[in-house]
Amino acid sequence: MNIKVVLEPSDESGYTAFVPSLPGCISEGNTKEEALKNIREAIELYLEEVEDDSVISPKAEVISVAV
Repeated sequence: MNIKVVLEPSDESGYTAFVPSLPGCISEGNTKEEALKNIREAIELYLEEVEDDSVISPKAEVISVAV
């Protein structure tokens, strides 16, 4: 999966990376390489399935969708 990441110099120092298609998915790093490594991890965590205690109705249909 390819996701567009915006990488820009930070005002203080280093770089900020964010993913426009994933609201709130943002990270930083002292170098471009570190910022990209950190945003990859942030993307993985963002997209990770969340397990909660919600009850799914027996009438519900659970479908996996490829993106």
